Amino acid sequence: MLICPQCKFENPNSNKFCQNCGTSLTHKVCPECSTDDVPVNALRCHNCDTECGTVFWAIIAKEKTDEALGDAGDVRNAGDAGDVKDVGDEEDEGAISSLSPVSPSSQIALGSYLDSQERYQLLDPLPAQTETSTITDVNIRVLDCQPYQISPIEVMLASQQSDLLTPSVEASGIPRLAKLYIALQSQSERGIPQIHDAWQQGDMQVVIIEDRSDWQYLLDLWQQETTSSLKILHWCYEMTQLWAVLEPVNCRQSLLDLSNLRLDEDQTLALQRLYVESSNSQPAAESPEDAQAQTSAIPEEPLTIQALGRVWQALFRESQRTQFGSVVQMLGDLDVGKIHTITQLRSRLQEISVELEALGSETLPPIKEKNTAVPTISQSDEPEDIISKTDDMPTVVLAMQLSSLEDAGRTDVGRQRHHNEDYFGIETKIHKLELPKSRVLEGHGLYILCDGMGGHAGGEIASELAVNTLRQYFQEHWIANQLPTEDSIREAVYLANEAIYKLNQQDARSGVGRMGTTLVMLLIQDTQAAVVHVGDSRLYRLTRKQGLQQVTVDHEVGQREINRGVEASIAYARPDAYQLTQALGPRDENSINPDVGFFEINEDTLLLLASDGLSDNDLLETHWQTHLEPLLSSAANLERGVTDLIELANQHNGHDNITGILIRAKVRPNLES
Repeated sequence: MLICPQCKFENPNSNKFCQNCGTSLTHKVCPECSTDDVPVNALRCHNCDTECGTVFWAIIAKEKTDEALGDAGDVRNAGDAGDVKDVGDEEDEGAISSLSPVSPSSQIALGSYLDSQERYQLLDPLPAQTETSTITDVNIRVLDCQPYQISPIEVMLASQQSDLLTPSVEASGIPRLAKLYIALQSQSERGIPQIHDAWQQGDMQVVIIEDRSDWQYLLDLWQQETTSSLKILHWCYEMTQLWAVLEPVNCRQSLLDLSNLRLDEDQTLALQRLYVESSNSQPAAESPEDAQAQTSAIPEEPLTIQALGRVWQALFRESQRTQFGSVVQMLGDLDVGKIHTITQLRSRLQEISVELEALGSETLPPIKEKNTAVPTISQSDEPEDIISKTDDMPTVVLAMQLSSLEDAGRTDVGRQRHHNEDYFGIETKIHKLELPKSRVLEGHGLYILCDGMGGHAGGEIASELAVNTLRQYFQEHWIANQLPTEDSIREAVYLANEAIYKLNQQDARSGVGRMGTTLVMLLIQDTQAAVVHVGDSRLYRLTRKQGLQQVTVDHEVGQREINRGVEASIAYARPDAYQLTQALGPRDENSINPDVGFFEINEDTLLLLASDGLSDNDLLETHWQTHLEPLLSSAANLERGVTDLIELANQHNGHDNITGILIRAKVRPNLES
């Protein structure tokens, strides 16, 4: 089936246009010049030559079927487990002529396909097989010529409702290497590339993953003078986190290739791909005379955390950066085996963070451990069994600081109303101080959404009056660099209620003619946030780890009955189930009790304020993975994102006014002064 890129509707393969929204399924719009007739299978725009094709990273590996899962797909033709491979090393090349109709005696040319369906087109030529070839692994960029065609693995992941892989994974003949990506992807581990497709062809396994070949090398930033020692310390800690995640699936080798260590847009450690350890590999000898000055991690068998120390030493050496303070001692203790568990290593990193904090030149709160016991997992475990055993992996709680704060809002009358009673307000202040060795960003954001009631010249007046009253209050009472208190927030809400209530009294409005409004308001000060709401307008929060969460609880009759212990099916069978139990304006302040809550933004977060025209019929719960999750990326345009949400609501709801405010707050460890 073809998935529409606009509305995500499922179309037959023969369709040229989406049956639901009419979007072309054969051509796309160039993101650079907006040319709208670029073929979906084109790598570049014919108008401006911008690369706009859907590109993936293909891994073709020979599978050793007589070995256990942990040994499947020997990914090296040179160097043993534990070798630290430098950024300058060339990529492995492989003998894969069986994957192509091209003759084994010729080179597999640029433009050939990996598969018989002619979907994945090579963007670089591959070498032909030779009699002496022993290489069993190759990596290459490929163009997806059928980008709207959903792959079997994508179908499986989309239908997966629990943290465990479904039994169909085993039955579908998915390659063993692919199962490792699926297992780790189920944990929402950002450091691991997402899998897109995979298949088995004879003894060769082909895995198509996210292309990270153009991501920044960790080494490049490691060697910059402006990179603080505490940031380097944090990357070391992220490596221990990945080590713990990769150990159960025998993929720790992935951390030992410097060219495989990349940074995402937020400078978080990430891997370009997975490498599987070979259990029978022997330790390699270190060669000081090596022209490329490669470092060999000489682990005990099996691979130990000494290898991490060799990686860090290689990073310092290759970057020509001087090791600092007690890091030298830590690396020495690692090398001689005084540190032999992840828990001990993290304890040393904690001690170093405390030491650096005491120096006063760079500030980082001490690293705090929790759940430090690393689970023991049998080597015979299948990847699908690993997820349930790694829930208690050790984690660190670091103080975070804001790195960016962006927002966008939009309101729409909908398809059935003649006027718009929704109103919203956005007021932000960003203060940034950037110096050669430090960067501080302070964010101050006020986001207000109101859904008015009371008909024309009623609801729209109430919603606008509420927004302006709240804005004025916080302009006068919000102390700089400090989030307002609960009492202050409540006072602001009561003043907004009083303003609308007085207008109702003045105009002698009665019954349904009394105007009012719902309210949901978000206040952000750096990484601290407060939310207050009255009525059924909502705040949603989305993070990569937690997914979509509804933060507010509607003030309506059905929810009130549930709070009293009534079954949900019975509570919402009432004819008045969706009637509001409180709103701003119809009555005095004694009739309202706004809910006020506080939370911390400690990971990249997308926040959405939504009127019921946007949230009705579980619209966001159904479509968040297609319409909200991509907006976590800094590359995604929030203005376009909120427009797409309005269009989605008009397609599926449209019975009411529609309003949404998107806020993207990105954070990073507080590593600088």
